Amino acid sequence: MTSAVTTDTSARPGYGQLLRTPGAIGFVLPGFAARLPFGMLTISILLLVQHTTGSYGSAGIVAAVTGISMALSAPVMGKLTDRHGQSAVLVPVVLMHAAAVSTLVALALLGAPVWALALAAVPAGASVPQVGPMVRARWAAKLGGGTSQAEGSGGGSPLLPTAAAFESVTDEFTFVVGPVLATALCTGVHPAAGLITEAALTLAGGLVFAAQRATQPVLHAPAADGERHASALSFPGLRVLIVAFLGIGAVFGGMQVSLAAFSNEIGNPGANGLLYGIFAAGNMTAGIACGAIAWKIGPRRRLLLGYAGLTVAASVLWTAHSMILLGALGLVVGLCIAPALITGYTMIESLIPGNARTEAFTWLTGAVAFGQATAVTLAGRLTDAHGSSYGFLVPMAGTVLALATLVTLRAKLAPNAPSLVINSSAAPAPAAPEAAEPAPSARVNERGLGHRVPVTVD
Repeated sequence: MTSAVTTDTSARPGYGQLLRTPGAIGFVLPGFAARLPFGMLTISILLLVQHTTGSYGSAGIVAAVTGISMALSAPVMGKLTDRHGQSAVLVPVVLMHAAAVSTLVALALLGAPVWALALAAVPAGASVPQVGPMVRARWAAKLGGGTSQAEGSGGGSPLLPTAAAFESVTDEFTFVVGPVLATALCTGVHPAAGLITEAALTLAGGLVFAAQRATQPVLHAPAADGERHASALSFPGLRVLIVAFLGIGAVFGGMQVSLAAFSNEIGNPGANGLLYGIFAAGNMTAGIACGAIAWKIGPRRRLLLGYAGLTVAASVLWTAHSMILLGALGLVVGLCIAPALITGYTMIESLIPGNARTEAFTWLTGAVAFGQATAVTLAGRLTDAHGSSYGFLVPMAGTVLALATLVTLRAKLAPNAPSLVINSSAAPAPAAPEAAEPAPSARVNERGLGHRVPVTVD
């Protein structure tokens, strides 16, 4: 493999120009505050319930119910948002979430049985606001993309790819920083501090975000006589990506439980935050690096290669028996997650028509939550029975199964022909061969960092 580094500040408008878009800061900052809790919820529940019950298995059950509830409600919330508007959905949702989480905290501290905690976890998960897809929809509306007429004709602002990259960075930051913050609060302040902070951030950020009505997307027009908008799930490419994101969720969930258990086994519970921080650092480093590369291979191949690397890295976690080795392996796993996660999110642009992308993003977000919830449950039981090493088998199993699915169904990830309307009378456009990358003179990086680093694969 050979590589060359060139500087091309005109290749793509940068983040600075994007954030100077009128009205952008008004929804970006509260949007970030409202979506950060997504990464805090599962680990906060896990640590609180484990503290009150003494069992990772019981904690995993409650966390899993939360994740499954959120995964099932996310697409429904996306459809309601498209129909009624963001503020109309978001305000009651964040109020319900704050109340549900407060109830869960109170029950846990009062020593309620696991079945009662699991019951309280249902509304706590179902009311997690889907702020990430809402922010993406606002960028599309603000910059002239998304479901506007410009999309079908190749129009829209040149800042649209930069906005997509920026949101990938923000999602990455949420996935890796949220658990670190929650762990620090639960272990350094109080076992309930993580959940209390999660509820407060969700409520405050969600209300401020909902108040920014000027940047909300225009509501979709009612369907024509007899015409029904189909689900984004009708596109096979999205279904394949959902499996991949389930595997990524399994890594997050398995790491959270197993790192916490390992730290307790070595008599240093505070090491959990350090170990997860190393994992997070690898994730963020790889995310930034991905944005500096102008790839000469298509996104489908990048996803397959990135996921293969993630699978290999996750498959050796169970062998670590020292903090130094586990930290090193966690760093490698973190380095491998970002390429797969970012590529999967960006592929939505070519796989799903604009008027279904908000729902598509909620399916992927829900898949991560569902995979995380399942992994937390399985890893919790394995850890209780056999120790942290067995908990690390869950990320291995999740990524192996997901990679097998990606390889088998890789043809489904070819871009669809452009389409503006999804209806029950029209089947999805047939898949075309994977689009070739642009010529070197037109190639841009994926995050708009202002630099191009062409990478040639021999």
